[in-house]
Amino acid sequence: MRVLPSAARAYILAAVLGAVLCVAPAFADPATPWPSVGLMTLLYLGCELVKVCPLLGRRVPEGLGCFFPVVLAAVFLLPPAAAALIALPGGLAGTVVQRPAGVRRVWHAAQQSIAAWAAGQAYGLLRGPAALGGSLLGGSDPPAWVADFPYVVLPAAAAAAAFCLVLTALDGGVLAAAERRPAATAWRGLLTRSLAPHCVHGLAGLMMAVMWRSPYGLPAALLVLLPMYISCWVFAQYHRERAAHQATIRALVQAVDIKDRYTRGHSERVGQASTMIARELGMAEDRLEVVRIAGILHDVGKLGVPTRLLRKDGPLTPEERRVIELHPEYGHEMVRGIGFLGEARSAILHHHERVDGSGYPYGLTGEQIPVLARVVAVADAFDAMTSTRSYSRARPVPTALAELERCAGAHFDPAMVRALVGAIGRRGWHPVVTSDDDLQVISGGPTLSALPAQIRDDSAARPGPDTAPAARPPRPVRTPGADRPGGGAG
Repeated sequence: MRVLPSAARAYILAAVLGAVLCVAPAFADPATPWPSVGLMTLLYLGCELVKVCPLLGRRVPEGLGCFFPVVLAAVFLLPPAAAALIALPGGLAGTVVQRPAGVRRVWHAAQQSIAAWAAGQAYGLLRGPAALGGSLLGGSDPPAWVADFPYVVLPAAAAAAAFCLVLTALDGGVLAAAERRPAATAWRGLLTRSLAPHCVHGLAGLMMAVMWRSPYGLPAALLVLLPMYISCWVFAQYHRERAAHQATIRALVQAVDIKDRYTRGHSERVGQASTMIARELGMAEDRLEVVRIAGILHDVGKLGVPTRLLRKDGPLTPEERRVIELHPEYGHEMVRGIGFLGEARSAILHHHERVDGSGYPYGLTGEQIPVLARVVAVADAFDAMTSTRSYSRARPVPTALAELERCAGAHFDPAMVRALVGAIGRRGWHPVVTSDDDLQVISGGPTLSALPAQIRDDSAARPGPDTAPAARPPRPVRTPGADRPGGGAG
């Protein structure tokens, strides 16, 4: 734990102490059904260990929680303290892919134990044990196994929600303590991403508990684990495939950054601005990811351009400019066989087209240009103007937006420009910092005293690619900086 900040160490130790307090009543209560506790503990431990069997693969993404139904079934069948005890061994044996592994395992065990205790309390407050037909505290002979449907779903849902809420609350706290994240952002998105999966786990746990309380007993309850095992395998496959996609994108972007050192960070910022535009336009969530990837990879074709041209400080000759203008076609050829890119491939090919037909490589006009290409074109030009290179200084954000509005209808789709202006007006422009040079320029950048509060930030001093000097008069045909390597907008 020496690698962790003192606040994180104290937070984790407090969670461990909380878990001890949660499980202690189970040892003091003579009515605790130890045979059932031992059986469910082994069952949950086995479910966590089975995730590393050859069928699933040796590495499963951390935090999948695919066998939380076993813990939630314990919540429905046992007292809160006993359910908290069951979560400990499985949490200690869970998959961990980041260091320090030992601390993370202890943290997961304590976190799950506290969450199981809280879920048990919520379940009991809504008379869940009575609705289920009793608990495993010895039961009756014969057992009163008929559950009170549909009422039993209510306490079960409340227990699953409490389990999710405590897990995400503790996760946000440890992120704030260990990574020194602002409190306003540490919990952002955790609950919304986790609530639906935990409700599904709660439903599976309820099915398992009902089957366990039935005359068929444990063998029937174990049948619930088979579809959960299959779902774990499918989920793990999805995460591995997604990780491979992300690794492919990172490798391509890093290769471009190495080749053209002046545009380092440009790709990520264009992806960020493209996502802002797409979200403002109301695009679906799955398409937002495609837009982001299109923005990140729009300049991948620079790998086919001679390095001497990309790093040339002086103006380009007409021949050199023609070579530079081949990079969209190079990029399209490079990613043509990468199936998961989908619609992003056309954006890579056409992001330098202009709505008046003055762009390249094919001189498309208006609606002939794919939608994502029109999005990336605006984001690309915006970052080019608000970024600094060795031969040019960044323009303030309002100046860049005004230039985009001036060129709307000629170079850029007016709807895309309006979307970017609206998004930055509401949320500001907070570009990703990707290098030490970025930080240095930000610290010495100009003051944007004339900006409204919501967009007064360090945007005007961001370094990056292809932009013209601020004193150079705007050109009526080409995007500002078009004489630079990459066509001015990257």
